Amino acid sequence: MATQNPRQTVPSLEDENQRLKRAVEELSILNDLARAIGASVNSEEIMRTIIHRSLRAIGAEQGVITLVDRDADDSMKTLLRTSVSSGEREQYHFNQNLLGWMHINKKPLMINDPTHDDRFSGVRWDATVRSLVCVPLMIKSQLRGVLTVYNKKDHGQFTEEDQRLLAIIAGQSAQVVENARLYEAEQALLKVREELRLASTIQNDLLPKGSPPVLGYDIAGRSVPAQAVGGDYFDFIPVREPRYAICLGDVSGKGLPASLLMATLQATLRGQTILDVPPSLCVQRSNRLLFQSTSSDKFVTLFVGILDPVTHTLSYTNAGHESPFLLRANGECVRLTTGGVVLSILEDFPYQEETVHFGPGDILVIYSDGITEAINPDERAYGEQLLNDLLLEARNDTAAGIIERIIASVNSHAGPAPQMDDMTIVVVKRSMEG
Repeated sequence: MATQNPRQTVPSLEDENQRLKRAVEELSILNDLARAIGASVNSEEIMRTIIHRSLRAIGAEQGVITLVDRDADDSMKTLLRTSVSSGEREQYHFNQNLLGWMHINKKPLMINDPTHDDRFSGVRWDATVRSLVCVPLMIKSQLRGVLTVYNKKDHGQFTEEDQRLLAIIAGQSAQVVENARLYEAEQALLKVREELRLASTIQNDLLPKGSPPVLGYDIAGRSVPAQAVGGDYFDFIPVREPRYAICLGDVSGKGLPASLLMATLQATLRGQTILDVPPSLCVQRSNRLLFQSTSSDKFVTLFVGILDPVTHTLSYTNAGHESPFLLRANGECVRLTTGGVVLSILEDFPYQEETVHFGPGDILVIYSDGITEAINPDERAYGEQLLNDLLLEARNDTAAGIIERIIASVNSHAGPAPQMDDMTIVVVKRSMEG
């Protein structure tokens, strides 16, 4: 039996001891990292911890984590970048060529001589970048980010062991970073939803709570926003007893910006109507104020009428709004079109007004374009003719009943198609005995 040379055994044992020592150190590094990042849900804090531990583990001067946006049309888009330096050094900008290489190869990359690396010929590196190791952050075979460390300390070179350890750190950390990102996105979404809920509550508080008590008239209004908050507006504003201003407006756009402009419109109109001025002057002044306080891409369509239940007249101005229906008791339909252009486009515009008479049983229906422009799955709009036909059928209903029938008819027409615009209706009906 051959005996082993003791001189050969000693180096072998030393190599094994070094390997075991290195493995223990790596396990200690990974365990410490897991404890450090496991309890946090702050993605920025987690990434900084990962970079700090990575620099210490492989003796690098600077590190960067770059996250990519998986939902962006351009997969090369950077979602977030976090960098840490072991000293007072200029922070490097992550090279897009590295990100492109990672998207294609999805495996660790080590470069100890960037300017002469054939894989990146023609790429201009920062003059102080001597070496780097770049490893992917992978989630279910998808690239979610890249961890890069630069410049081995003491002007050394990175080793295969450095690359292997950094790859293990990235593999262990990727899901933790992703979970923190998802948690933060969820919290941001919840915050937005709460803000929208509060905005919707405030907006609903701005709308009338009930119908104005006008003797001999049945008046109702309703607004159904397409989103949590809308840009449609209606109001019943007491002018000088027993008269009321009846308003319905439609702000361009949707969502929170439109609702803010709607609130501005309401405040402006209330400030003008309380002065007991004719509707044309009220709209002219409101237009000037909105022009001076809103951006050029915003505009408002508006109908303002002053109802006098003593003379049974409605003096009105229509600023580019859908022409209301005045349905006479005998079935004749009159459209109220007199007025002018939409608000906030021209600073000064001489709006016209007209006065119409309310006979017993006459019905005024003011609406926003969300009614007539509602689209069904065949892309056919509800249209004015369907609305006119429905009004003839529903003329004996109450004002609130007419509104409910209009909304139900529009919803039936649209079917499963989502509501694309706010729907707002005001109905003014004079009693037959009035």
